[in-house]
Amino acid sequence: MRVRRLGWAGLEIEAGGERMVIDYVRDLSPLFTGWKPGEGLAVPGGKACAALVTHLHRDHTDASALASALTPGAPVLRPAPGHGDDVDNVTTLLAERELVQHRLAVEVVDVWSTRDVGPFRVTAVPSVDGLGDPQVNWVVQADGQRIFHGGDTMFHGYWWLVARRFSPFDAVFLPANGAVVDAPHLRPPSPLPAALDPRQAAAAAEILDARYAVPIHYEPEQPDKIAGYVEIADPEAEFRTHAGRRAHVMTVGEWLDLDPDLDLDLDPAR
Repeated sequence: MRVRRLGWAGLEIEAGGERMVIDYVRDLSPLFTGWKPGEGLAVPGGKACAALVTHLHRDHTDASALASALTPGAPVLRPAPGHGDDVDNVTTLLAERELVQHRLAVEVVDVWSTRDVGPFRVTAVPSVDGLGDPQVNWVVQADGQRIFHGGDTMFHGYWWLVARRFSPFDAVFLPANGAVVDAPHLRPPSPLPAALDPRQAAAAAEILDARYAVPIHYEPEQPDKIAGYVEIADPEAEFRTHAGRRAHVMTVGEWLDLDPDLDLDLDPAR
């Protein structure tokens, strides 16, 4: 199995002649001010047999991008819709509407449920969203290797349950921007990060017993965000400091081959 970073939280995974995508997006304009679609993002190398999404925030679920990346009828596995009224669900409504418009083969998954798609075995595992919206994280297994995708989860107590069921991991892909969110529908605002910061991400990687720990869900260029979304200044440097020899920083478009016979020299500078 090999994994390619597509930018923001997006991944492309290849195994057995097939590929799948996780949190693949092409348009981040709902999050970034003045964003040009496709800027700073890579596209998959071919059609995917399935898509996994961690949650229905628009920077993780881009129905137009998924429609262009998937083979006809390919499943899009996602968590349950949000609870409550439109105010409660304001951050998921856009993605929900777009999924319907593009007529994708969407399937809601339960936590701890497992599905086989082509050469991939995928399991939805617990996650905690910083805005209170439904979210899952994903364990993907193929070719005897195992990876974890953390969406933009907060730190939580499920790490040890996931570790007992699946560790060790060949690679874990974890948010590391420590974003603090001040949204109009969340009053009073929280001063705490709504996604893992580098120290928390490194702790999660240690619990999950990761061979490689890859930070995602940040932009090194620090483009302008929508008002009320504030990241830490340098996620890459802080993650390297806290994750040590596990840390493996990937550029957008870069591949990571998980064949144990091609084990990388874990240089802290990476």
